[in-house]
Amino acid sequence: MSDNPADLVNVRYMVDDVDTAIDFYTKHLGFTLRMSAAPAFADVVRGKLRLLLSGPTSSAGRPMPDGTKPTPGGWNRIHLIVTDIAAEVDRLRTAGLTFRNDIVSGPGGQQILLEDPSGNVVELFQPAGG
Repeated sequence: MSDNPADLVNVRYMVDDVDTAIDFYTKHLGFTLRMSAAPAFADVVRGKLRLLLSGPTSSAGRPMPDGTKPTPGGWNRIHLIVTDIAAEVDRLRTAGLTFRNDIVSGPGGQQILLEDPSGNVVELFQPAGG
């Protein structure tokens, strides 16, 4: 893990509960907690990915000028490479986690969409031939 923020790729996810999100990403997906200011904010890292977990009381959760509140969910997602997608899906389903779909195959490999506790999407991807 780098201490230099310029070495990391940063992605922000709005979450309903920062502590629950920390548990999800560290327990199930191999992230490491970098900093927590729960209940407002935390960040976790995996390799060069820094995932910013912003709760409703964070500055990122403040309403827009038109009153729209930032919320979790949507279809943008982080993309994690796995070596055995079937085994990962079995492991995560056994842990009671939620998927949006079943494994789909394409010319580049196989993928499935996992939801974090707030409904944000994490794509698990196994490249073709590996």
